[in-house]
Amino acid sequence: MDRQAMLQAVEQELGYWDIVIIGGGATGLGVAVDAASRGYSTLLLEQHDFSKGTSSRSTKLVHGGVRYLRQGNISLVLEALNERGLMRQNAPHLVTHQAFLVPNYDWWDGPFYGAGLRVYDMLAGKLGLGPSKRVSKEETLRRIPTLRGTGLKGGVVYYDGQFDDSRLAINLAQTAADHGGVLVNYMQVTGLMKAGDMVNGVIAVDQETGREQHIFGRVVVNATGVFTDSVLRMDDPEAHRIIKPSQGVHIILEKEFLPGNTAIMVPQTEDGRVLFAVPWHGKAVVGTTDTPVDEPSLEPKPLDEEVEFILSHAAKYMAKAPTRADVKSVFAGLRPLVEPGGGKTTSSIARDHFLVVSPTGLVTITGGKWTTYRKMAQETVDNAVLIAGLEEKPCVTKHLRVHGWLKHVDQSDPLHVYGSDEPLIRNLVETNPELGEPLHDNLPYIKAEVVWAVMNEMARTVEDVLSRRTRALLLDAEASIECAPDVARLMAGTMGKDDAWVEAQVKEYKELAAGYVIN
Repeated sequence: MDRQAMLQAVEQELGYWDIVIIGGGATGLGVAVDAASRGYSTLLLEQHDFSKGTSSRSTKLVHGGVRYLRQGNISLVLEALNERGLMRQNAPHLVTHQAFLVPNYDWWDGPFYGAGLRVYDMLAGKLGLGPSKRVSKEETLRRIPTLRGTGLKGGVVYYDGQFDDSRLAINLAQTAADHGGVLVNYMQVTGLMKAGDMVNGVIAVDQETGREQHIFGRVVVNATGVFTDSVLRMDDPEAHRIIKPSQGVHIILEKEFLPGNTAIMVPQTEDGRVLFAVPWHGKAVVGTTDTPVDEPSLEPKPLDEEVEFILSHAAKYMAKAPTRADVKSVFAGLRPLVEPGGGKTTSSIARDHFLVVSPTGLVTITGGKWTTYRKMAQETVDNAVLIAGLEEKPCVTKHLRVHGWLKHVDQSDPLHVYGSDEPLIRNLVETNPELGEPLHDNLPYIKAEVVWAVMNEMARTVEDVLSRRTRALLLDAEASIECAPDVARLMAGTMGKDDAWVEAQVKEYKELAAGYVIN
């Protein structure tokens, strides 16, 4: 993918796009893949970078939702379990099965959660990842030796999926492009155009040049997540607010707090949420919280009380209690929960998606979660086609291989996340051995990944590379700050930027990354 080529495609299209999508997170990218793979002319516009918001800040799980089963939302669990299986088939280089253990400290926990997880297995059917089972205290501690042993009765093991969210987002963008879709990051939609009372396009501004463009579309899809209401108000200034944002915070700990390959699932915290501790890229992701937020933000800030909540709950289950000094990075994401009315707490709001067509023909898709992105996209495109009066074409994404598809990868090799593109990155190193050098001794990345991200993945800033093309910012925030100057210089050499650009990028990145460091 090349941004300049994408911009040229936008400028050269003087007529109507079949489908114009606003938003480059999981939902928007899924819609782009679905629409482009059906053969519709497809344009996606993202105000910042692909998956900048919620879609790069998840718990890194592809799951049916054990707690939704407890809430009785069987239809959501069934849909998510089916989609989990399809994600595993369609992007095996990024989506893997993960063993989870529910530690039991009360005698009734084993039978209770064992029975519930057997239902979970049953609902997954042939797309299940493995059968759940009760295990002894000894087996529990063998799997997770850092669990608190006092009072431990045993555990229940079950299986769900795990993935790298922003890497999948980039691969989805590439998949859409592979099928003729056009996608532009740093292109902010500032208004909607109308023919009479019907939406027929968007006004967009290139954030890099300031140039404004009027872009026509037979149908416009609003897939902006927590920013859904702002686009609805572009359509109708009196539109009622439908999004109730909820902030989820995660911390990153060293592997020593969660050795082995088994994750921990705590099924009930004080606020009614599930708490996870999951091995990921040689670290442990622990979270999450559920804090109502008044207004959405591109860069939400973790609250001290959220960090303390996670640390205190982790301490209840870990033999060695983690402290603030042990946190390598902390990050926050906002969930686009659909306002249910009735004053419900955000932790009790179901994660079902919400699809609505405005009287003006604007199609809005929001809510949901990463696991169900494909199904959400299918329903959205089906409706968009009707609104636009396009020729109906069948959805093909159920078994569509995502860009980079590779069935057998070495999970211990950091480059495995590139799937079938991995040899191309290694070729960069063969051409220039310096690119084989590590970015930082505490990070699993090499310089070639920076060059690759600029040349083929539309990375435009140091943040794009260190936060989403690689996951350096999340794995070790301080290490990412230390290597930012080298990353900026590598990018500048590839993009033809000067020293002033390098200096500005490093300054901007250090200010942003400081928010991921706990003092």
